[in-house]
Amino acid sequence: MVKAYLRYDPAATFGVIVSFGSNITYDSSGKHLLAPALERIGVWHVRQGICTRTLDPSPASRGPSLAVSSIAASPSTLVASGYADGSIRIWDSEKGTCETTLNGHKGAVSALRYNKLGSMLASGSKDNDIILWDVVGETGLFRLRGHRDQVTDLVFLDNGKKLVSSSKDKFLRVWDLETQHCMQIVGGHHSEIWSIDIDPEERFLVTGSSDVELRFYTVNNELVDGQSIDNVKGSEIVSNGDVSSQEKWVVLKQFGELQRQSKDRVATLRFNKYGNFLACQVAGKTVEMFRVLDEAESKRKAKRRLHRKKEKKSAKGEPEMVENGDTSHGTGEGNSLVVTVSDVFKLIQTVRASKKICSISFSPLKPKSSLATLALSLNNNLLEFYSIESEATNKTLAIELQGHRSDVRSVTLSSDNSLLMSTSHNAVKIWNPSTGSCLRTIDSDFGLCGLFLPQNKYALVGTKGGKVEVIDIGSGTCIEAVEAHGNDVRSIVAIPNENGFVTGSVDKDVKFWEYQIEQNSGQGSKHLKVSNVKTMKMNDDVLAVAVSPDNKYIAVAVLENNTVKVFYSDTLKFFLSLYGHKLPVLCMDISSDGDLIVTGSADKDLKIWGLDFGDCHKSIFAHKESVTAVQFVRNTHYLFSAGKDNLIKYWDADKFELLLTLEGHHADLWCLAVSNRGDFLVTGSHDRSIRRWDRTEEPFFIEEEKEKRLEEELENELDNAFENRYAPKEEVPEEGAVALAGKKSKETLSATDTVIDALDMAEVELTRIAEHEEEKAAGRVAGFQPNVIMLGLSPSDYVLRAVSNVQTSDLEQTLLALPFSDALKLLAYLKDWTLNPDKVELVCRIATVLLQTHYNQLVTTPAARPVLTVLKEILYSRIKECKDTLGFNLAAMDHLKQMMASRSDALFRDAKTKLLEIRSRNSKRLEARTETREEKRKKKKNKK
Repeated sequence: MVKAYLRYDPAATFGVIVSFGSNITYDSSGKHLLAPALERIGVWHVRQGICTRTLDPSPASRGPSLAVSSIAASPSTLVASGYADGSIRIWDSEKGTCETTLNGHKGAVSALRYNKLGSMLASGSKDNDIILWDVVGETGLFRLRGHRDQVTDLVFLDNGKKLVSSSKDKFLRVWDLETQHCMQIVGGHHSEIWSIDIDPEERFLVTGSSDVELRFYTVNNELVDGQSIDNVKGSEIVSNGDVSSQEKWVVLKQFGELQRQSKDRVATLRFNKYGNFLACQVAGKTVEMFRVLDEAESKRKAKRRLHRKKEKKSAKGEPEMVENGDTSHGTGEGNSLVVTVSDVFKLIQTVRASKKICSISFSPLKPKSSLATLALSLNNNLLEFYSIESEATNKTLAIELQGHRSDVRSVTLSSDNSLLMSTSHNAVKIWNPSTGSCLRTIDSDFGLCGLFLPQNKYALVGTKGGKVEVIDIGSGTCIEAVEAHGNDVRSIVAIPNENGFVTGSVDKDVKFWEYQIEQNSGQGSKHLKVSNVKTMKMNDDVLAVAVSPDNKYIAVAVLENNTVKVFYSDTLKFFLSLYGHKLPVLCMDISSDGDLIVTGSADKDLKIWGLDFGDCHKSIFAHKESVTAVQFVRNTHYLFSAGKDNLIKYWDADKFELLLTLEGHHADLWCLAVSNRGDFLVTGSHDRSIRRWDRTEEPFFIEEEKEKRLEEELENELDNAFENRYAPKEEVPEEGAVALAGKKSKETLSATDTVIDALDMAEVELTRIAEHEEEKAAGRVAGFQPNVIMLGLSPSDYVLRAVSNVQTSDLEQTLLALPFSDALKLLAYLKDWTLNPDKVELVCRIATVLLQTHYNQLVTTPAARPVLTVLKEILYSRIKECKDTLGFNLAAMDHLKQMMASRSDALFRDAKTKLLEIRSRNSKRLEARTETREEKRKKKKNKK
């Protein structure tokens, strides 16, 4: 009989408020903040300070979890998140569901940006490519190549017709999305460009790099009657139509530079929703806040500046002459006035945080009492909110209780598994392990180990300073800190069946303690009294201590020769020495029956020893890095080990076999705790997360797991070969080269196989139907039995079902892998599918991809001509019908909107305000044009 084991699966993750691998952003309503939490996204209610929802990718495969690398919120409820493997997920933040997954990038997604309507998404990646995605159609439109290094930020211009990208290659690129080519390359930066942004009215584009200044560009969006219009803070400078052909295509023109206060590199630049503030976050602890002055104020400031210069000159007694500076040009009479960067952007505040800032986001809501609200994510697992005022900045809220500020160094479960204690560098937290809610936070020194005392009313924490802290769980206070050792307390272990515990420290002492609850004199309250009973001196640092369940032996891991020494508990006489590790033993545990002791070391090995004779049963190369924690499951010889390779492994100590590998943590593991019944375990890590893994009822067998691991290794090798790892690298792409958006993957190949199988089955079924018809005509009538596998569908419908099941984002790559013979078969079915109005778009996409891919073969294949002729006649008319229907519906909706807006002032108020804004903007432009024309006429008159 083959032995079956029960599987452990990830059940809960808690303790992470915000991780530092991605940016934070507000949703469109401004009520919630989206914060990355390793592989998940937390949706935090800003006023209440609680996490209302978690956007968690369902683990389709039990593989490693991938961290979120970028987040973007659309104007609707949709949210896009990019991941470390290059995939992008579109979420509905209200429902908390994943709408679609888009695969196209080969490297981590480094930038995401929606256009103003939210219908298009641009993504940039570490693979140097930019991909444009159709969010509504859930497909990739095209890939833009040209950057020589990681794309760092993206911005849409001109109502989504153009895109500006920045990269670590020190260049900005302006892309025309209609013609899909690079229009302009902007140089001049001396180091990598880390962030760019544009104000809502598209007047200024600002770039930030490691340079000491911010660079500003004016945006030239449109060409009217051969005249290019430059928006400079609302005032237009119109140049005549005799522009050179190069100037005609210049979209970004340098406006000027502004010195920054900080010397650190720029990390993020963001305008607020109303365009009156610009935040410059550096890779340090500060955010510089700039006020963006409006047109009238900036002109007044420029006039004052010129007036002051004139006064200085007149005071010096110099004759009045034409000013000709580097940044501005103006005459003494003030006929021409040029607004400079310093006239428009004014530094008003510098926000200073307690720790390094990872990301910032402006609230889209306009606060009543202050000028703006800014959210910061810090690298110590903390979210802070600041209100920006003209005189000062005030911290309004900090979300901090739901997680540790640094590594989780130890986790301990209470005897009834109802409480979990975790320690970190400055706090001890008590959690409910089933819900993941933080019940108590107690200030503490750097806790390295912990222990719950029986009845779970008190807990002990061993600290880096050598103290043992006694914690009252009910009141959530540290009632006493006992000076126990002269150095780190590395281990604190309960003595079974006694009111005592043992501590081991780097000061070479192992101390035995007793505790008792005493009545306070003159008070009704009780408190825990801890006293040292005896001390055992060791020759070197003590790294770990373990006591056998029958209290017969005590094992001590020492630095000397990397050995574990076993002593009798009662007499403290030497019993055994376990020698064999090449590096220090960091952790160990003794099984419930006292037969086995397992040791984990910095040499990456697990050693299983017999406690009766001290013989090494087996040495296992367990982890790729140091083994940091090991624990037996109670009443079994199964054990869990954790290592600095981010993995937890489940072993059978009798068979010396690896049973399971649990992947999920994103950094080194420090500790683990297994429940008394073995129904779950808890792990703590350098990534600040605490994870619970539950035992399921799903059985598994060792041989099956081995086969799965081998298959995974083989697939990984195939993937590497698939990406032509050993082939010569691609040549540097042409300027603005365009490629397909999708990416060939296992999913697209399996989808291609499914389509080919469906085509073959349909072909067989069609021949069977044809034979049956012949027999029927000949008079040999026999009952036709349709193929059961086809689920009662006709051959055409069966193939349509197979094609419709392919994810829309993977359709192009799936069709590209089809052989020409199968592509011809697929084209033959398109005629029938056009009769279904829901499938017209799918038919058009299939036809377009197949025609583009197999154009030469189709032209030279006589059999394809009748198929193409039929499609040409049908497709155009079907598309026209669909377009007419859509157009009619849109017009009707617009009409209804106008009717409702005219009847009520409350409904569609935002639409009305937008309309008024557009009209006022257009009128301003017209006024500015007439002004500039009048000025030119005056100049001509003056010259005459």
